[in-house]
Amino acid sequence: METKTVGEQPVTKEAATQARSPSLQPGQTLRERYQVLRVLGTGGMSAVYEARDLTFPNVVRLCAIKEIYGGLTHPSVQAQRRASFEREVDILASLSHPAIPKIYEYFTEDQRCYLVLELIRGQDLGTFLTQSGGPLPERTVVRWAMEICEVLQYLHSRQPEQIVFRDMKPSNVMLNEHGRIVLVDFGIAKVFRDEKRGTMIGTEGFSPPEQYRGEATPQGDVYALGATMHHLLSACDPTREAPFSFHERPLNRFNPTVTPEIEAIIERALAYDARDRFANVAEMRAALEATLPRAAPAPGAGRVAPAPAAGPIAPAEGEVEPVWSFQCEDEIRSSPRVGQGMVYIGCYDNNLYALEANSGKFQWKYATEGGIAATPTVWEDLVLIGSEDFTLYAVAARTGRPSWTCATKGRIRSSARMAYEHAFLGSDDNAVYGVQARTGRIIWKSPTEGQVRSTPLISDEGLYIGCEDGYVYSLHLRRGSLQWRHYCGGPVTSSPVLWEGLLIVGSVDHYVYALDLNSGMPIWRYRTGKEVISSPALWDEIVYVGSADGCLYALDASGGRLRWKFETGGQVNSSPCVTREAAYVGSADGYVYAVETRTGKLRWKFKTNAPVVSSPAMSESTVFIGSLDGRLYALPA
Repeated sequence: METKTVGEQPVTKEAATQARSPSLQPGQTLRERYQVLRVLGTGGMSAVYEARDLTFPNVVRLCAIKEIYGGLTHPSVQAQRRASFEREVDILASLSHPAIPKIYEYFTEDQRCYLVLELIRGQDLGTFLTQSGGPLPERTVVRWAMEICEVLQYLHSRQPEQIVFRDMKPSNVMLNEHGRIVLVDFGIAKVFRDEKRGTMIGTEGFSPPEQYRGEATPQGDVYALGATMHHLLSACDPTREAPFSFHERPLNRFNPTVTPEIEAIIERALAYDARDRFANVAEMRAALEATLPRAAPAPGAGRVAPAPAAGPIAPAEGEVEPVWSFQCEDEIRSSPRVGQGMVYIGCYDNNLYALEANSGKFQWKYATEGGIAATPTVWEDLVLIGSEDFTLYAVAARTGRPSWTCATKGRIRSSARMAYEHAFLGSDDNAVYGVQARTGRIIWKSPTEGQVRSTPLISDEGLYIGCEDGYVYSLHLRRGSLQWRHYCGGPVTSSPVLWEGLLIVGSVDHYVYALDLNSGMPIWRYRTGKEVISSPALWDEIVYVGSADGCLYALDASGGRLRWKFETGGQVNSSPCVTREAAYVGSADGYVYAVETRTGKLRWKFKTNAPVVSSPAMSESTVFIGSLDGRLYALPA
């Protein structure tokens, strides 16, 4: 067995490897307080876990725990890691900014260091880029960069000493559940002292030339932000190229949609000589802001005020006036459900709301312990709703009084489907559940290889559902056993629909698929311009579905032939609601659109004060839909 020596003691290679690996398992408890739920990520010298703080037994309070490996390494390496850990603790403890995770506690145990942090729910920009399958939209990247400039300016202006982040790259920038930027991993951030030099540290390809010489300055963060923008807009990874070679890879070669103004800003940020870059991030932010349309709101401006009425119908613009609107306390990502004269909607203020459908009059709200992205399900006298507190709730439809709860081990963003007095849904714990609707008892749990955020389709004895692992699963409805699965080229958040023995669903790989219901074999597929998060809707042999390319598509259900597409001003992750006359859908440009089903021509549009990712629901002559401005709207069909 191969060994090596650490200090005076021989150590096996296996033992050394174990000492440099994550040590915690789901279910394990640290300090009799933090129960580990899952591993969020691992690196060369650390791992990050999602955990529950057991100090609050009646509330699900989640946190992130960062573990720094120690163990069987040379004492000098251990000292270096401990110094890095203590530096991260000191820096985070001194900061207070919405784009920087809060620190709760730190401690050491079994030669390992642990840092307890605010849990940031979301996705890092590196993963976001990978899943997009290509360069990201310029406007999106510019707004992210402006938010990054704001938090870097906060760090660079700290008194008495500036802080340099030193490791700006997509994987160290999170897009949280509210769509806002958060910087993570302050392990190599450094207090800036102009006279001091150190060793090169950072990520090759993103680090500026002077950082290779051991110089860390605020202008180095300007360079790394320029490299990050180049990566997001080109999908060309600088870590695989020679350092400082961005001039050999002009942006317009990889992404012709990038404007000359943005390309010039990035080129200036990437100047080899720091004196040729922007003087500071505030100057870079001002240059970026100058490229945006004058009417666009600045990032980080805070939550908008309640939306005013849109005014009378103006035929030239095709806009309508709402029947009523209701203001919640946070963003609405959930979609409304109408039943028994009521409209039910979940909100990121943790509440399920019940309103009178005709008037919007408040009836009741039920508080969960997490944000709600799932759509309520109305069944008999109950409303079922999943929450990001890992729980499925059943409450009385008329009063909001609790009936039962069913706990999973992950956030619930899937919406329940009912059949045979049972509810079926997915969870972020990589499983699909069958639950008795009267008692909340789990009858079966079927494992998948990824988070399940799609809503199931039920047909006869089969259940069909998409998964973030890229598969569409067919399960036996009563047993939960696997019947078949089909791999798409990317995660499947879209929820399937059924037409003449075909299961139709979208995927992040940009395609809409039609699969044989019995075998999962693909019958046709249609490629859109970007990822398809939207769930398809059917009307009269036509499939209507949105895409992140900003379009609503109408396709023949039988063969996938394009009938028409309607362009909005932003991503269409909302799922359309279709009637004989119109298809209704929301867009990230803040509008709700009504489009003629046969021709694809605009009937009307309605402007909210934020992106619309909620999907509309229809009742009689009214369309109900939520917006990230926190308001539920009732619009005339």
